[in-house]
Amino acid sequence: MNLEAISSEQRREQELIARILGGERGLFHDLIRPFERAVYVAAFSVVRNHADAEEAAQETMIKAFTHLPQLKTPEKFKSWLLTIAVNEARLKRRNARGYMFEPLDAPEQETGDVAPRNFSDWRDNPEESMERLEVREAVARALAGLPEMYREIFVLRDVQQMSIAECSEILGISTDVVKIRLHRARMMVREILAPAFKKGWLERILPGKGRKPW
Repeated sequence: MNLEAISSEQRREQELIARILGGERGLFHDLIRPFERAVYVAAFSVVRNHADAEEAAQETMIKAFTHLPQLKTPEKFKSWLLTIAVNEARLKRRNARGYMFEPLDAPEQETGDVAPRNFSDWRDNPEESMERLEVREAVARALAGLPEMYREIFVLRDVQQMSIAECSEILGISTDVVKIRLHRARMMVREILAPAFKKGWLERILPGKGRKPW
């Protein structure tokens, strides 16, 4: 996506927000439509079941509509919306499981210099469509096995393509912690996927040269 397209999308969002706040409340669905799947995926990364993710997504949209006047920076609407989604999903998970604390497998420290490599672009190639489907399914299984804190950051950064700063804002953690968790999440996914794929294919979809399948 080029800068012109990004700017156009942001202008459209800001115009819709202004019109909604001005009384055209029926435009809210037009505002949120491009983000419906992103909200669902963010919620699913926390609760890990479709029913709860759908409920969390619905609650997210209701809260976003109710609290839209409180949005101070319209250009950050997407990250604001995903913050609500993650919080709603966490609340649903806590209510279901009856706990309010981080899991015991959380690392004691999250410090240090980490410079993880970005995943490369994945471009359509008809000859690889079946392989991509297999990889997507394998990645989904790998994500399901990650501790929550790593699954959240992997989904936001490498699936949703949010920036490091946006991930920090959505999850309420520092950018340094984002980078560390992201690095660890990528390494965990790599380790889980390694036995299932030949080395050459794995190198194409994980950090290094290649493209991602999602």
